[in-house]
Amino acid sequence: MSDVERMTVTLTPEMAALVRGAVSTGDYASSSEIIREALRDWKVKRLEQAKALAEMRAFIAGGLEDLDKGQVSAFDAGEIKALGRGTPRRAG
Repeated sequence: MSDVERMTVTLTPEMAALVRGAVSTGDYASSSEIIREALRDWKVKRLEQAKALAEMRAFIAGGLEDLDKGQVSAFDAGEIKALGRGTPRRAG
């Protein structure tokens, strides 16, 4: 790691104790190693969230396109709830 930037991070006492504990048990060589791993995990999570959001936006855009084209039909909210609960609604 020839190109690094030094930062100061403030943690709650509980978080600091977790970091110290992980280093003292040998799970990590240093607190910096823990923070780097946490940031890598955070980065992956953010990318997954961005992907899910993009998929949701595309799904909504498709629905709005269908609406604009008149490709919609009436629905029964009670039936949709029943299907979600796994209990088909009886007619009547």
